[in-house]
Amino acid sequence: MRLSLILSVIIFFSASQLFAQNKNADPKPVSTEEEFEKKYQKRIKKERLHGVYIPKDLADAFVQLNILVDKSSQTKFKNMAEKDAAKKLHFSFGRWLTHNWGLYGGSRYSHYLKGLGIHHPEDMASFTITMYHRYLNKQKLNVKTYLEDFKAKKEAAKKEKLKKGKILESFKRKRQG
Repeated sequence: MRLSLILSVIIFFSASQLFAQNKNADPKPVSTEEEFEKKYQKRIKKERLHGVYIPKDLADAFVQLNILVDKSSQTKFKNMAEKDAAKKLHFSFGRWLTHNWGLYGGSRYSHYLKGLGIHHPEDMASFTITMYHRYLNKQKLNVKTYLEDFKAKKEAAKKEKLKKGKILESFKRKRQG
């Protein structure tokens, strides 16, 4: 059985929990920045969101992933090349992480990752997948190096995007008076 199939099953069962009616969930979406911030501050302190345990840090995430992912899938995942693991599982396992661990709306795990300098939920999922892969392979995690490389790649991509940008309109203001 392929790792992606097993992870899909995990995602399916977790998603059913996520979408199940939860008496603690706020049915009304936030409409102001202040409401969002208030809700965010509550979420980052919770151990569980929608019935799903939220890790407090990377070590806790490894413990939870070891519980959630069966040994056979762990072995297949471990035997993939790191780059392939992060790329191939981004839209399955990564999607599961972003939704179930509250990376978009805020959770104690996403708050921890923001403290490391990772702000986008998709980047948080990629980071977690890569670190879990290194952990399973008993490699040094090299979190600091990963974060430095990540930041450099983001900056380079931003500069490249600005270079390719097109000026839509240019004008000069006239001084009054």
